[in-house]
Amino acid sequence: MLDTYREVITPEGVGLHLPAAGPVPRALAWGIDLAIRLGVLMIMGMVLAMLGKVGEGLYLIGLFLVFWAYPIVLESVWHGQTPGKKALGLRVVSADGAPVGWLAAITRNLLRTVDMLPFGYAAGLVACLADPHARRLGDMVAGTLVVHAGHEREHVPAPVNTVFVPSARLLPEEQGAIVAFGERAPQLTPSRQEELANLAEPVTGARGEAGVQRLYGMANWLLGRR
Repeated sequence: MLDTYREVITPEGVGLHLPAAGPVPRALAWGIDLAIRLGVLMIMGMVLAMLGKVGEGLYLIGLFLVFWAYPIVLESVWHGQTPGKKALGLRVVSADGAPVGWLAAITRNLLRTVDMLPFGYAAGLVACLADPHARRLGDMVAGTLVVHAGHEREHVPAPVNTVFVPSARLLPEEQGAIVAFGERAPQLTPSRQEELANLAEPVTGARGEAGVQRLYGMANWLLGRR
């Protein structure tokens, strides 16, 4: 509800927040990679044209490698990035936040043929818009996620100047949502904080700024800051 972050819990119990990338930066990264590949093919074509029939055969091999091996190899050995993703600050990771492996990279890239159906990545775009973490079909099958690299937010503690004891027993999911609000809300605008606090009015009994302060107070109480 707060944002498009995907939260995963490591076996050590540490929470990771993966900022999922939407279709626009991903499309721009793909466009950069396409331009690079076309440039490589153009140069390769001019050089191999001088070799006659042998050159034609080598060009076909190069064409296959540039369009299929390029993303698979780079994502597998270069921290989930291609030059396009690097330029846009994106990278591919496993759904649990681990580095993407060869099998996952092969799967997600081979399934581009499905995402491209019926034309122009239409199936992939629909999947991205429908999925809460903007995954195309290839990502769903491969168990991968495209995230903004280097922008994982650090948890910000809730302000400690107030403690508010809930008037009723909170369900586990309500406790989790309130603690998440206390950690993330300081990075949101005041209007967005109030918007979220209004949604929590049945729990806090207050709206607007008063609701925000009560949510912070509840977060502190749940975290033992008394």
